[in-house]
Amino acid sequence: MDRPLLGRLSARGCCCCSFSTLKAWLPILSWLPRYKLKWLQMDLLAGLTVGLTTVPQALAYAEVAGLPVQYGLYSAFMGGFIYTLLGTSKDVTLGPTAIMSLLCFSVVGGQPHRAVLLTLLCGLIQAGMALLRLGFLLDFISFPVIKGFTCAAAVTIGFGQVKNILGLQGIPHEFFLEVYYTFYKIPEARIGDAVLGLLCVALLVMLSFMKTSLSSEDAPTCSRVARKLVWTVATMRNALVVVAASFVAFSWNASGYPVFTVTGESSRGLPPFRPPPTSDTTANGTVVSFGEIVEGFGGALAVIPFMGLLESIAIAKAFASQNDYRIDANQELLAIGLTNIMGSFVSAYPVTGSFGRTAVNSQTGVCTPAGGIVTSVIVLLSLAFLMPAFYYIPKACLAAVIICAVAPMVDYRVVATMWKIRKLDLLPFVVTFLMSFWQVQYGIVGGVAVSGALLLHNTARPPIKVSDHGVLVMELGSGLSFPATEYLSLMIHTQALQASPPRSVVLDCHHVSVIDYTVISELRDLLRQFNLREVQLVFSRLQLSVLEVLLAADLQGFRYTDSVEAALQMESKSLNGDQ
Repeated sequence: MDRPLLGRLSARGCCCCSFSTLKAWLPILSWLPRYKLKWLQMDLLAGLTVGLTTVPQALAYAEVAGLPVQYGLYSAFMGGFIYTLLGTSKDVTLGPTAIMSLLCFSVVGGQPHRAVLLTLLCGLIQAGMALLRLGFLLDFISFPVIKGFTCAAAVTIGFGQVKNILGLQGIPHEFFLEVYYTFYKIPEARIGDAVLGLLCVALLVMLSFMKTSLSSEDAPTCSRVARKLVWTVATMRNALVVVAASFVAFSWNASGYPVFTVTGESSRGLPPFRPPPTSDTTANGTVVSFGEIVEGFGGALAVIPFMGLLESIAIAKAFASQNDYRIDANQELLAIGLTNIMGSFVSAYPVTGSFGRTAVNSQTGVCTPAGGIVTSVIVLLSLAFLMPAFYYIPKACLAAVIICAVAPMVDYRVVATMWKIRKLDLLPFVVTFLMSFWQVQYGIVGGVAVSGALLLHNTARPPIKVSDHGVLVMELGSGLSFPATEYLSLMIHTQALQASPPRSVVLDCHHVSVIDYTVISELRDLLRQFNLREVQLVFSRLQLSVLEVLLAADLQGFRYTDSVEAALQMESKSLNGDQ
């Protein structure tokens, strides 16, 4: 289960019919033969609980993506089936999330056909990355960039729902204009929407607080029963609030007083299984070709697959550590990629792992990924039989669900933590945070660029500790690669060669594990400079691989010792001999 994907490819070529190879491709074969009745009970309970959380969230996140509400449900069921076959985490649930919905809206602007095509392309990219074992590329997105993006996304998504809480119409989607016009149009707010929305927010916050404030399990039987009841109600709070608000809206509409803005008509029944569209038609009848659509996606075809993988794998690793099991990162990439590929055939928009629903899944005691099948069945039943009832879901209620879901993503404490640990990490955080309000994908690209620049600066300017023992000792604090050669040469020239008189140098290289041709060329020139000034450059504590490269380079005047002390003694004898 932990074997690399390409390792499995070679194994597949040697013994394509072996059961171990099949288990590597289909992790379900590792746990299905050992499946127990108790596991079935826990998976049913967890799947049911997560399903009741998924349905209202999927409807709400479709609003964030700018799509009709049924597209949220279209995106919520394929992951359960695919992940059961291919996933390596028992806890992860795949489906629409706030961040992916925001990214989707920023690219396709609420156009369903393009959203579905985006899903297919994202899935192909993600699956391709899995097969080529390119998951390591995610390591170049640093924690400050992730935090800056999630905080900005939470603010953008949360404030974007204020207009629905207040029942405002005609608000632009660009963030700064959205802020301006929301406040400008507050006098036009609908009282019914505002009251219902604020009541839903208050109720969701109260139930969430009750869940986090529950006492421990070590209590009398009566208290444990009450605790379980409160936990169940609080866990299903989204579904309960949506049902209650829909009933209120239906009652007022039936009485002839439509005081709430409701979701309205949506497509009924299950989505047709068909290939995603490869072209689109604008409102004026202009046909947009596949190439033009892809060109319009631009850099989003890199950002969205990366963020989807990053979000899901981070969640999988967190819960694997918490519950003491291991995941296969490349297999996770494959599961997400195939989920998006297959999802595009049922009109889904891009999905990834959901932290909130995964936490519910884990807390309910899920035992295997089969819990996702139960969740998916609940979503399919909702699509088949409950779509007419969704007509009366108030938009203010869905907005309250979204606001309460994204509020915990605003982690203000991380700023203080980064300030204490390393202030420079605040730079990519701030750049990502601010640029994300302009364009979400620009925020990520800007943050990665700043992080990359800091990383390159550290590579090009390694710490060099200089000490004077009669002979200068320069200790390289990190590796030595070609960007650092000019800096090392400058340090040696200013500290030793340009001194009066010139001084010998012992170069302590115990941190250097790799050396390249550019470094060799610079060292050859430095040795020549030292020879001209009749002083010495001695290398000490070289790793074997580096020593072999230096010896192969046949540097004139190259001298090395096993320790700094031996180098100092060598130079001391040399100085005494000269005297």
